[in-house]
Amino acid sequence: MTYTASVVGASGFTGGELLRLLDGHPEFEVAQATSRSYERKTVGHQHPNLREMDLRFTDPGELESVDVLFAATPHGVSMERIDAFQEAADTVVDLSADFRLGSEKQYDEWYDGHTRPELLADAEYALPELNRDNLAGADLIASGGCNATATILGLKPLFDAGILSGDEQVVVDVKVGSSEGGAGGGAASSHPERSGIVRPYAPTGHRHEAEIEQFLGLSVSFTVHAVDMTRGAAATCHVFPDGPVKKKELWGAYRDSYGDEPFVRTVAGGGGVYRYPEPKAVAGTNYGEVGFELDPGNRRLVVFSAIDNMMKGSAGQAVHAANVALGIEETAGLEFQGLHPVGAP
Repeated sequence: MTYTASVVGASGFTGGELLRLLDGHPEFEVAQATSRSYERKTVGHQHPNLREMDLRFTDPGELESVDVLFAATPHGVSMERIDAFQEAADTVVDLSADFRLGSEKQYDEWYDGHTRPELLADAEYALPELNRDNLAGADLIASGGCNATATILGLKPLFDAGILSGDEQVVVDVKVGSSEGGAGGGAASSHPERSGIVRPYAPTGHRHEAEIEQFLGLSVSFTVHAVDMTRGAAATCHVFPDGPVKKKELWGAYRDSYGDEPFVRTVAGGGGVYRYPEPKAVAGTNYGEVGFELDPGNRRLVVFSAIDNMMKGSAGQAVHAANVALGIEETAGLEFQGLHPVGAP
């Protein structure tokens, strides 16, 4: 069976990734790609890797009827246009932050409020490793934030195995690439300013903390740095468990959580150059890598995770969730294994 799909906000980085994935997907046919700024221009005009697509951007105010609508719009747009989105499509997958959190109170605290709080309970979080059972048949899906996704993937096995309860101290440091700022960018994203940096841009109070707290029940000390790479998010979590932990327990925890997951690989101190998770190793793919190391002298556990922020942290996660929701083979359209060697991810 073929499902028709549209991408709203298709001229941005994430919109382009959605078009790339859907164009190569065996079960999807891209019917519409919208862009207010590039209306009537070809998709290849904005996304040179997609020059072979016979498709032009159209006005986002004139939505076609499709099976699935992917909204790659800035925060605040989807909540205002959700009625039009749901009228146009049976399934809506939103890649903004508009439906990730479960209550109006959270949006008042972390964002600027919410205009459609009555729909929050209907939305399902897109990360299949966390919410697979609830995604089947879902008609409103909220793709997770990239920094939250990386952190949740790294820490989740510790909760699954009872190594963490949620009361422990956890310090999270995330390094992210420039594509996280979107195609619009700004002064801080220009190449001369971005090149060579390790810049703290959210030392405290990053909005993705709300997702981590909601889905893991854990309050973390969270800091994000912008670094000199294009694609990728790498989280290093410093965990201080209440009691001693053996490496054998950690291997068991990560195998139990991810042994059957098609898109999570455990990389923890093996041989070779890539001994721990690195964004470069998953660039362009829907894979997430997780790993760990013990520091018994300081009673500390260090957890590493790496994703491509535009794939596992956005477009890839959205397509993966849509596959689950529609009963399509989970890995369909997401089989790309990445490249080695590659340049900056």
